[in-house]
Amino acid sequence: MRLVSPWHPRLSEGPAPPSERLAAALAEDILDGKLASGDRLPAHRDLADKLGIGVGTVTKAYGILERRGLVFSVKGRGTFVALVQRRRGPQIELARNVPPAVITERLLGQTLAAVARRVDAGLFNDYPPLGGHDEHRRLMARWFAGMGMEADPGRLVLTSGAHHAVSLALLLTCGARGTLFTEAQTYPGVIALARHQGIRLVGVAMDEQGMVPEALERALSARAEGPAALYVTPTMQNPTTATMSRTRREETVALCRAHDIAIIEDDVYSLSADAQLVPLAMLAPERTFYANSLSKTLNPALRMGGLVTPPGRVEAAITALQATAIMVSPLSCALMEQWLLDGTAQDVIQAIQVESQRRTVLAESILGDMMRARQYHGYHVWLPMPRRDAEQLARAAGELGIMLTPPSATAADPGSDASGIRLCLGSPDMSELNTALNTIARVRQEVRTTSAQLAL
Repeated sequence: MRLVSPWHPRLSEGPAPPSERLAAALAEDILDGKLASGDRLPAHRDLADKLGIGVGTVTKAYGILERRGLVFSVKGRGTFVALVQRRRGPQIELARNVPPAVITERLLGQTLAAVARRVDAGLFNDYPPLGGHDEHRRLMARWFAGMGMEADPGRLVLTSGAHHAVSLALLLTCGARGTLFTEAQTYPGVIALARHQGIRLVGVAMDEQGMVPEALERALSARAEGPAALYVTPTMQNPTTATMSRTRREETVALCRAHDIAIIEDDVYSLSADAQLVPLAMLAPERTFYANSLSKTLNPALRMGGLVTPPGRVEAAITALQATAIMVSPLSCALMEQWLLDGTAQDVIQAIQVESQRRTVLAESILGDMMRARQYHGYHVWLPMPRRDAEQLARAAGELGIMLTPPSATAADPGSDASGIRLCLGSPDMSELNTALNTIARVRQEVRTTSAQLAL
């Protein structure tokens, strides 16, 4: 007798093709625990009839889920939910900015087995060419093109993630004692890098589109002598989620040209190409160092990134690479190659987009006007507030077992009162996230009320 599936058929909302919407709906219910390991999925034709879609559409959706390791098929018996490990701890982690965990143990096992079957042992028995193997650089350039960045592989150096790429760009533009202009609220990693290298940080005032051109003009006009660069995240800025319009990008590039200053563009939060969100590196290729990676778009453990240099600077970047890491892990290169060639990377990033959207919608429904309205899809949100309120909220949340990024970690100028709290939505499961967001909304209201009373 054929087993009956416990799943109630549905398609997720949105404009995606039916196969992707079906895969997204099933993935949601598997990751949320509504479908358990070993549960049978509906037969292809039964599901097609119930949803009014083609059998081929169901087959394609099940194929997407199988490549992600969420299901497995048994010939003659059907398709079943695979074992999905869920790791819970005493704390809820909202401080680490990682993509939602859509990669399963089954998918990793399939990937490693595929790598073992096709890998060239020579990849592991010698140092790779400086900057990476040509084929790997071409693959990374092709991946960047999917994010909207047309990159010449000859100007691309492989790195151990985007953080490493940014560190190389800092060495090439600011040296050991230069000046780095950044958004007033910025990536904690670049603050740490600048301080380690003795680089002077100058925070530039922001609005909902990122750096304010007038503020950037004033800062550049007052800059000290010596090497300098502008570090900027134009799309889904970390931590504020600000996203530059096409006009704002062109204004920023024009100011950098007028003051002859290099640009370091961090584009790790772009999840797809958008004609209105053209990278600064395509508007000003002669002065822009472009950093991106697979770590933020696919999986944080895959330490693979790239730095696209201005023309004539790739050899200097390779020299800096030799001084910092010598080479990128051959295993990471093999994993990247496998995922980009077999389509896994595209499946994973589509799943991350869907899951990020779901989590952000949940945050909006709970936090309301406490959080900045989003302009782009991602997996962190920003709660703007005065510095004292942010410090109190982070401390109170920590006492309740919810880990938040300290507001001082993202402030280019620690003395500024303009502050806020970044909430990273990717790490916890949906149940934990729902609990954490409701707690934060309550504590934020309490802090706001207390601050208002003190101001009287």
